[in-house]
Amino acid sequence: RSKRADPAQLVPGAQSVICLGFNYYQPTADTIDPLRGRIAAYARGDDYHDLLKTRLRELWDFIRQQTPDAEGRYYVDTAPVLERELARRSGLGWWGKNTCLINKRAGSHFFLAEIITTLSLEYDTPATDHCGSCTRCMDACPTNAFPEPYVLDARRCISYLTIELKGAIPRPLRAGMGNWIFGCDICQDVCPWNSKAVRASEPSLHSRADLDDPWLLDLIELEPHDFNARFKRNPGKRP
Repeated sequence: RSKRADPAQLVPGAQSVICLGFNYYQPTADTIDPLRGRIAAYARGDDYHDLLKTRLRELWDFIRQQTPDAEGRYYVDTAPVLERELARRSGLGWWGKNTCLINKRAGSHFFLAEIITTLSLEYDTPATDHCGSCTRCMDACPTNAFPEPYVLDARRCISYLTIELKGAIPRPLRAGMGNWIFGCDICQDVCPWNSKAVRASEPSLHSRADLDDPWLLDLIELEPHDFNARFKRNPGKRP
């Protein structure tokens, strides 16, 4: 908790955080076939951690060329960094009622990354809230994971249930999960700010053919070596 509250504990002498976003949007078909599974848009291609760390390393090398005395570290979703709050303060977007970060131009389908540095930079202005009276995300959630606006009960979230939960999924929540097998995009798909979302240009994030609405019977019959081959360098391999 102390590191989340104070980035200088991760980078001594830190003065600034450079916050970045990377579009991952892929159109998601509304699959109703109960024998086909649905995978969240961000997880149907290659693992984003490797991609973004490579990009961050290139950016940090460029910064060091300009300012050799600068110290810093970069992060993608794997350290005690309050990414969403830092991104809000940086102006990348506001916290939506579905607790995702939303940008007026880019919507919410983007990864977050940061460079914490000793450089003293001019700060941007925090983004303002533009959700208004809209409650589409809350109304659409089939497991009622939003007890109130801007609050997520992760124990009911389909993304948590299919990725992070250890053990059996609670029976009262199973029917609402439909055929989602890894993550969930419902609260983002119904958001008006995502109505003009643009497909990611990065080829490695494009949906793999065998992960677009995969046949569940095929998946359940996979032998370990076949599973490893299909999910190689994919986020689905970890859980």
